Amino acid sequence: MLMTNAAYRNHMTRWSTYILWCYLSVLFIPCFALPADVPPELAPHLQGIAALAQPSPLVSIPAGSFLMGTKRRDADAFHVDTQYDDTEFPQRRIWVNAYKIDQYEVTLGEFLAFLQQDNRPVSDELQELIWHLIDVHYIPDQVLAPWPALYVTWQEASAFCHAQGKRLPTEAEWEKAARGLEGRAFPWGQDKPTDTVVVFGQYHMHQIPLVAAVDSYPEGQSVFGVYHMAGNVAEWVADWFGSDYYPIMPERNPPGPKNGRYKSVRGGSWKSKTVMLRTATRGGAFPQQREATIGFRCAQ
Repeated sequence: MLMTNAAYRNHMTRWSTYILWCYLSVLFIPCFALPADVPPELAPHLQGIAALAQPSPLVSIPAGSFLMGTKRRDADAFHVDTQYDDTEFPQRRIWVNAYKIDQYEVTLGEFLAFLQQDNRPVSDELQELIWHLIDVHYIPDQVLAPWPALYVTWQEASAFCHAQGKRLPTEAEWEKAARGLEGRAFPWGQDKPTDTVVVFGQYHMHQIPLVAAVDSYPEGQSVFGVYHMAGNVAEWVADWFGSDYYPIMPERNPPGPKNGRYKSVRGGSWKSKTVMLRTATRGGAFPQQREATIGFRCAQ
């Protein structure tokens, strides 16, 4: 369908403004590439969100052993200590060397800043989501910046961490930071989740995430003081997902299987039911997968 003269002038004005803005901005930072169905007005918002990036503090986790995995429990299918599936067996004491882990999930602001600095494209899915939130729901940049990063592939998460002098945590490191030394069912303890401690059980059409700022919900932090290790967004870890790895993994610093089809994802998300929030529940996704439910944090 042909544009009217007025519509054409408006269209060209928008793009002329965007091109000028990009030309001026290259003196400082690269200009974001936009998908065809996202208007050029998004680009300054991407820059604005990135400019508000705040790095996470690191939390020190001491060397030592912790209870990893789950004891088989079939009598009560709804008990918090009942396994999600057989990939959690057996429960064993596993030693992990001292390490540090991000107190908060990597934010949307941090992730966009990394993509700019590394001259990487922002995925169509993420740009379309951000524009929808700004254009339809009027959410300002300041609110979006501390959201957890999402629509992130495993490769992007790993590259981000390495660019910060860090890495993705191993599955054992993630589980120790989430559940403590004695096998907590949830980061906050044995009590079942409520909406005062965790973001979970939400549903929204079109995969619009109902997440919270990464430094919110202090009542749900783990015994080590790490936030959102259940709910909000599930998190990539370094390991390949091995459904039969737990019985054969080494007792000290298990690195995960040497290869696989899926990368491990832990913690459950804003959409998850209670069973997926358990600190022992395991899951996986294709490394190239982008989801509104998966983000990450780094370790060192």
